[in-house]
Amino acid sequence: MNVTIYHNPRCSKSRKTLDLLRERDIDPEVIEYLSNPPNATELAALLGKLEMGVTDIMRTGEQDYRAAREELEAMSEADLIEWLCRHPKVMQRPIVVVDQQARVGRPPELVLDILS
Repeated sequence: MNVTIYHNPRCSKSRKTLDLLRERDIDPEVIEYLSNPPNATELAALLGKLEMGVTDIMRTGEQDYRAAREELEAMSEADLIEWLCRHPKVMQRPIVVVDQQARVGRPPELVLDILS
């Protein structure tokens, strides 16, 4: 089982999710997405595994999102993906990927259903 977590060490939910994985003897690949954001191809693949659209993983309360809200409403899905790659702080976290499935760990326990 290949497990990856898109992680923000400053986020309590992200830390709790990582702890939850490690408590189950899972040593995931940890991607600190703020310093190493996914590119558009990687993000599109991640969205496919999540079975979500790009707006579903945007943190609408973030300042970057609020500042660009009107601009974002006019963008295509591909343009939104490119925008999110440039503004990774807006991306929901954590995201855990297990093989071909992914979950947003909000709350952290949501990732458990893809660990079996």
